[in-house]
Amino acid sequence: MEKDDIIKKVKETKILPLTNDYVFKRIFSKDECNSELKDLLEGILGIKIEKVEVKNPEIPKNMLDEKLARLDIKAKINDEITLDIEMQTSDEHNLGNRSLAYLSKLISPQLKVGEIYQELRKTIVIWILNFNYFKTNTYHNIAHMRFDKVEKEKYIDKGYKEENGLVTEKAEMHFIELPKFIEKEPGVESKLSQWLWLLVGKGEKIKMAEKVNEEIKRAKTELEVMSMDPKEREMYEEREMARWIYYTGIDDAEGRGEKRGIEKGKKLGEKIGKELGEKLGRENGKNEEKREIAKRLLKMGFEIEKISEITKLSEKEIEKLK
Repeated sequence: MEKDDIIKKVKETKILPLTNDYVFKRIFSKDECNSELKDLLEGILGIKIEKVEVKNPEIPKNMLDEKLARLDIKAKINDEITLDIEMQTSDEHNLGNRSLAYLSKLISPQLKVGEIYQELRKTIVIWILNFNYFKTNTYHNIAHMRFDKVEKEKYIDKGYKEENGLVTEKAEMHFIELPKFIEKEPGVESKLSQWLWLLVGKGEKIKMAEKVNEEIKRAKTELEVMSMDPKEREMYEEREMARWIYYTGIDDAEGRGEKRGIEKGKKLGEKIGKELGEKLGRENGKNEEKREIAKRLLKMGFEIEKISEITKLSEKEIEKLK
C-alpha cells in the first residue's frame, strides 16, 4: 500500500482500531481501565482474577523512532503471575523464537542470588495477532513446555496411570490469531469471543457483546472518547505512519538485498565459468599433449601397458590412437 493510500485510510478512520498497538495500550493500561484489562485477561486465560497491576502504563518516548518501540503491557495478576501482552499487526516471521526470548526476559529477573527456584512466579506471554501464523486449526493456541511422546523401546512401566505431560507449569504462551477467529465467526457466549469481536471492530457482534458484558460497553465508550480527541488521533496517525515507514524500509532493504544478491551471483557465476573454462582448457591441453606422446611411443614399439603407465592414459584411449 502506497503512502498516500495509508494516509487517506488513517484519516478516514472514525473509531480508532484496537488492533493498533498504541490504541490498545492506551485503552488497557490506564489505571481507571484495569477492570477492562482484568476482564479481557479472564477471557484469555480462563481464570478468575482478583487484581491486575500494570507495570508499564507509560508510553515510551521513542514510540515513533525508526526502530518502532514496543508498546506492550506488562502486568502482575493476583500478586502471583507475571504477564506480558502484545498486539502484533505485522508478521516478522520470528514469532516462535521471539516469544521464547520475551518469556525468558520476564523469568530471569525474578530470582535474586540465594533465592530458591520454587519461588519463581508463573510467567505468561500473550500475543494477539492480526495475521495467521501457525499451521493449527484453532484461533487460540496455548503452549507449554511438554515432554515428547514416549518411545516404545524406552518405556518403563512405573505404574503411572496418567503421566505428567508438563515439564513445568510456570511458563505459558498464548497466541490469538484474529483472522482465524473472524473465519470461525463464533457467537458472544464466552468472554474471549466478546473481547475479540471488540478488537476486530465487528459492529453487530459488539452490540450483542455489550448487552451481556458491561466491561465491553465501558471499553467501547473509552475508545469512542479517545477517537474524538485530536491529540490521540494525531498520535495514532503518527504511529501508523511510523509503522508504514519502518516496514516499507524493511521490504525495500530486502528487495535491494535480493537484487544485489542476483547481481553478485551473476558475477560469481561468470567468474566461476571463466575459471572452469580455463581449467578445462588446461586439462584438455594436457590430455592432447599426453596423446601425442602416446602416439610417438606406439611408433617406437612400446607396449600399450607401458605407455599407459607413462602417460596416465587408459589402455582403451591408447588403443584408439593406433
